Amino acid sequence: MTRWLALMAACLAGAVQAAEPPARAVRNYNAYCVQCHGINRDGNGINSRDMAVKPRDHTDTKGMGDTPDELLFKAIKGGGLAVGKSVLMPRWEGVMTDEEMGELVAYLRIVSKTTAK
Repeated sequence: MTRWLALMAACLAGAVQAAEPPARAVRNYNAYCVQCHGINRDGNGINSRDMAVKPRDHTDTKGMGDTPDELLFKAIKGGGLAVGKSVLMPRWEGVMTDEEMGELVAYLRIVSKTTAK
């Protein structure tokens, strides 16, 4: 079982609240997501002030808790259009591996203090 599958299995078992987030997921979020979603993960990144649609607040426990893992993964992989959201959310397929995108989903669960859906 790959590390990504193990992480997703832990998510589905409700064991997402790890003491330490996966380092690679934090690095990837900081490299690819912070510009729009912000250093505080709240949707207030440096690019957000020029966007017609505010980026998702990943600290929003209610909103993130209502969003299934598969939808988060699909949004990361295929971008906003893949899930009927903003064209401004880029697709990360080809930039990150499926394993890295799965780690980001698990990391978003930690950031939002939610469990897998």
